[in-house]
Parts: sequence; structure tokens; C-alpha cells
Amino acid sequence: MTLTPDIEKLAAAIGKDVYIDVAKWRLYLADASLHTPVAEQVYSLLEQGAPEESQVQQVLQEIPVKLGGGKLTVPLSDLIPASSFTDLMDRLEEFHKEM
Repeated sequence: MTLTPDIEKLAAAIGKDVYIDVAKWRLYLADASLHTPVAEQVYSLLEQGAPEESQVQQVLQEIPVKLGGGKLTVPLSDLIPASSFTDLMDRLEEFHKEM
């Protein structure tokens, strides 16, 4: 998918507000360079309407995150705590309203 201004805007919102939790450390998606892949994937859902939590969870499940220099790969959905997932859904709802 081509990076459009709308996807970049969505990626910026996601990147500064949504984080993964690793050993009680909060690593925001922008710092982990994961905000753009998430935005690219969920943008197509937003074009179809406000996405359901299960749809967003499925997208996150399909984004692999390499840990330990690639020794371990974990789905992004396993690294985002519930409170951060709620923040993600809030950002998506806000973005959808502005579309």
C-alpha cells in the first residue's frame, strides 16, 4: 500500500499514543517503527466503516515483531496491553469520524 497523507496522519496518531509492553517498559509504536505497518493495515478497515475490535485484533495478530535480534517472533497483538489497545480503538474511532 502506498503511504498517503491520511495513512501518515493515522500512523502519527497511533505511534504517539499506542505502546507495547516489554518487561514493564512502554515502547511506543513510533519508537518501535511499528506505527506505519499498523496504520497501513487498519486504514483499509476504516475505509469500510468503523472497525470492530475483533478486526483490529486480527490485523495486530498478523504483524510479526522480532525480539532478541530475530531469535523470537511474536504477534503484535500479544505485546499490546488492554489499556493501550483501548487507546488504539479510540484513535481509530476519532480518525474514522474525521474521514
